Amino acid sequence: MGTDIKFALNHMVCPSFSYERFTQGAKALGMSAVEFRNDIGDMSVNSMESAKAAGQAARAAGLKVLTINALYPFNIWNDERADQAKTIGDFAQELGAQGLVLCPLVDADYDFSQEDRQEQLKQALIGLKGILQERNLQGFVEVLGFPISSIRFKRDAVSAIRELGFEGTFALVHDTFHHKVAGEEEFFAGNTGLVHISGVEDTTVAYDQMQDSHRILIGDQDRLDNAGQIKTLAEGGYEGYFSFEPFSEPVWNLEDPIGATRESMDFILSKL
Repeated sequence: MGTDIKFALNHMVCPSFSYERFTQGAKALGMSAVEFRNDIGDMSVNSMESAKAAGQAARAAGLKVLTINALYPFNIWNDERADQAKTIGDFAQELGAQGLVLCPLVDADYDFSQEDRQEQLKQALIGLKGILQERNLQGFVEVLGFPISSIRFKRDAVSAIRELGFEGTFALVHDTFHHKVAGEEEFFAGNTGLVHISGVEDTTVAYDQMQDSHRILIGDQDRLDNAGQIKTLAEGGYEGYFSFEPFSEPVWNLEDPIGATRESMDFILSKL
């Protein structure tokens, strides 16, 4: 099975890298796809000019652009969010991206009932559908497993998408970190359009206390069972990309994050 796994590179692995250095790094790893971001400072894709430059770099390296990360908080739908979605959607279109990553609100003061949360989620999906379709984009819903997240569980996103009949426009992001942090056991391989992978090795932190700062590349001390999650998704029929998305400064400060990613790829493949 290992040889069938398709890896991709999220710019969060090396956020200080220029578009050219980032995309050439992905190419050197033998990857065929990348994800750009709008939240990494100077290398963010946050204008038509930056979208054009990033898209050119990806094409020069022969790479597919999967997404821009991210529209946040996508599930709090209003005129401002609609305008943001149109703007980011235009950037994604300029990039030649497949779609947008959609992240829900994370806020301890958000205290709506489950029924109201689902209603807000559906209103957001309804509002986004036309914006995405006009630009020939998909929406990748990435539930965030933190205890204070407004959407913690993939089943809630799947339920809303199914209820609206929007499976053609929206798919899940299965994030191996958030899957574990939420204590989820359900996999929705058939509803999954993208997988984000990262590892946690810190043994002093409980799963429900893990934060983005704990997320590193995947190695032999990984507590998230990335290999097991990848196997389960692949055996469930998922055929898309597994995109590296660590969030911690120790990774960003590596002298050779591309080489470290290669080692992580090799480790994962050895476990499949």
